[in-house]
This record gives sequence, C-alpha cells and structure tokens, in this order.
Amino acid sequence: MADVLVYRAEGAAVLHGRDLYGFTVTEWHLPATYPPFAALLFTPLAWPPVPVLKAAFLVGNLVLLACLIRLSARFAGRTLAPPALVAATALALWLEPVFQTLLFGQINLALICLVLWDLTRPPGARGTGVALGIAAGVKLTPAVFIAYLLLRGRYREAATAGAAFAGTVAVGALVLPAASVDFWTRRLFETDRVGKPWIVDNQSAQGLIARALGEARPGAAWLVPAGLIAVAGLWAARRAADERTGVLLAAGTALLVSPISWTHHWVWCVPLIALLLARGRGRLALCVTLLFTARTMWLVPHEGALDLRLPWWQQPLASPYALLALLALLALLALLAVGAVLMPAGRPVSSRRGVRRRP
Repeated sequence: MADVLVYRAEGAAVLHGRDLYGFTVTEWHLPATYPPFAALLFTPLAWPPVPVLKAAFLVGNLVLLACLIRLSARFAGRTLAPPALVAATALALWLEPVFQTLLFGQINLALICLVLWDLTRPPGARGTGVALGIAAGVKLTPAVFIAYLLLRGRYREAATAGAAFAGTVAVGALVLPAASVDFWTRRLFETDRVGKPWIVDNQSAQGLIARALGEARPGAAWLVPAGLIAVAGLWAARRAADERTGVLLAAGTALLVSPISWTHHWVWCVPLIALLLARGRGRLALCVTLLFTARTMWLVPHEGALDLRLPWWQQPLASPYALLALLALLALLALLAVGAVLMPAGRPVSSRRGVRRRP
C-alpha cells in the first residue's frame, strides 16, 4: 500500500506546513502528484497509525468495489439482488486493475464511483455534475467527462461540473496558495514525477508506443497519435447512439491519451463488462474478463529497462489494455459508415431510468 503512505504524507505536509511537492516517501521515493485540494482531503489520514490506516483502506476499497458493482449494474440498466452483488464483488477482485487498486491502496474506486453515480442520475436531478467536478479536483483525468457532457449537449450539467472543479481549485488556492502556484504552473507538467512512462505498468498510448519503438521518450511519435485519439474518441463519444457507449468511449479515450495510465486506473473494465453482459454479449464479456485477469504485462521481462527491449511478439502482451481500447475505438469508428452504433450529429437523445437512449 505504497500510495496510502503518499496520501498520508500529503496530509501531514498540510498539517505541519511543509512543502507539499518537495518530499518523497517509501523505498521508491514517491512524491505527491495530485492537486492541493486532494492533499486537504488527505489530512485525516495523518492521524491514525499506519496499520490502522491500511486496514481502513482495505475495508473501504472493498465497500467501494461493491458500490461500483451496483453502479455498473445500474449503468447497464440492470439491478442485482444482494447475493448476486456479493458474488460479483468477490469475482471482481480477480480483475487485475481492481486487485492492484487494493494492493497499492489507491483511490481509483472512490473516483469512478463518484463519476459513475453522477453520470447515471436521472435527467434533471439537482446538483448533477458536482460529484464529477469534485472527482476532477482530486485527480485531473475525470475532467474529460466535463468535455463529454458539453459535447453531448448537456450544458447545465457540464457547467455545474466545471463550477465544482473550479471550486476545488479555489479552495486549494485559498488554503495552500504557495502549493497551488507550484502545482498549476510547474508540477502539473512534470509527468516524470508520476513515473517512467515506458514501463509495462503504464497502459496508455504513450506506454504502448514507447515500448514498441524502444524509446524512453517517444516525443512527437506519441503526441501526434495522442491528439488524433483524443479528437476521434471524443467525436465518437459525442455521436454515440446512447449514453452508455458514450461514457465508456470517453473513459477509454482519457485512459489512452493520459501520459500515464497505470494498470489500476483501468477499473473502468467493471462497467464495460457489466454493459456487455446486459447486452447479451456473453462471449465478448468473457474475453474482456479474461484479458483483465490474465496479467500478461507482468509475464514479460520488465526488470530495469527490459520493458524497452521486448521482441515484437511480446508487445501485445505488454500493452493489453491500451490495445483493447484502441481496437474498440477503431471498430466503433468503422461502424459509423453503416450507422450501427453512432447517430447523426444533432439527433436528440431521450432518457429512461437515468440513462439516455436513442428514441
């Protein structure tokens, strides 16, 4: 639970007035990488002893996993009886992103629950977008869903989410002005602080390209494809015939174009599998489940700089999540020609049970 120790150190830095972005902890010398608002939320973590904190994170993440299963079922238009919910939660522990989240003591499950809960609320529900904006204020990648809401024409919800996000920035600036200036003008652009982009842990497009080219810093060889993926992914999300497909497209796009998407960031596999099952795509759901449980990236040589010297036949094993998202995006874009998945621009969408559908 190395990340728990980082969160704890962030909270302690706030309480004791230390430089929020000037320390490292654990044997891996991990620094703080989240906005100052997140550090404010982490301040209670500085009080309990480390063993108690780790136990609390473990129990909390198990509860959040059950919440994610329930939200994923609602996202897919289904409900789960309590025995089925317990069984699905136990089975989901075998998914590599979920297991890694528990192993590192990460907050991915909390963030995806905030986002998914907000995006599956009934149309017109008061305060829709607030939870999404707060999630973006803690860890920036959920901000892609603000752009998604704008592209789908859900302007009021996008404005609410944007205001909530701006509120988190303002709170951080008021309480931690020096740290806020440091983060938003400097640390935000230091992606190397997060980790080495070429290691197999990174399942973003940059990680895939860096390993394929054998280049630790792919530069334009990554930036250009990332820009194309961002445009294509968000355009497809805007044109998706239903909100479910659009949400998953936006999530996949964010994970691909982010400089670093650790394997535990891919907990979006849970609502993806739920949606495939609800749509009667049992075989495809099984294949996706196997991909997210196989842990192939850990089977290839990855000690030191071996990630950069993988033979061609090991490249797919080293980048399974990024390749899945890329292939899914390409397949959905190809279906545009027949209109099977996407809809004409400007076509109105309606909603039932909190999930918008094509009329």
